[in-house]
Amino acid sequence: MNGKNTDDPKVTCYSGGEAGFMAWSQGLRAALLDPLLHALTWAHVTANHITVASLLCGLAFVPAFGLVAPWLAFSLLFLHVLLDGLDGPLARFRGTASDRGSFTDTMVDQLVVSVVMIAMIHSGHAGLWPGSLYIFFYLLVVTFAFIRNALKQPYSWLLRPRFIVFIWLMVDVYLWPGTLDWVLWAAVAVLALKSATGFWVIRRRM
Repeated sequence: MNGKNTDDPKVTCYSGGEAGFMAWSQGLRAALLDPLLHALTWAHVTANHITVASLLCGLAFVPAFGLVAPWLAFSLLFLHVLLDGLDGPLARFRGTASDRGSFTDTMVDQLVVSVVMIAMIHSGHAGLWPGSLYIFFYLLVVTFAFIRNALKQPYSWLLRPRFIVFIWLMVDVYLWPGTLDWVLWAAVAVLALKSATGFWVIRRRM
């Protein structure tokens, strides 16, 4: 079965500068994952199944980090990232890519970003202010990106620091304690700037 689809979701949170990279990475992932996509399709696994599994792995970070062991929590977070990169290619392969799926995938990402950071604040690895502002501005930028794309005024570029922060969680826990807040403040500065420019462009279009 060849379920390849050329119709990509039109409602996205990606900037104009990311569009070219996304097209290239989607083609690369489709080629590299082709045997796996065939196997998942044969097993009747859908993109929604993968998205739910990604969500569960991301949410499981919290009890694993607080009650079991950080290494298990980070393993689950790594699995979440892997699955997050699989649902889109599977949807396009099966010809089921849609705005609804893209929106759901983005909301899952934001939920995991939020609960992971709340866990890090609760454990004392992240400060209350940098952690909270990181969650706030990350969600605000993603929301503004959706609105700007709908207005056909996409961001020219966006920084998505979640992978950097995910990696630095391990650096803070195992190698360099007390440094996570530095990374969070840097991310907050960029996200706050993009929030301000996003607000200004949306307001100007109203």
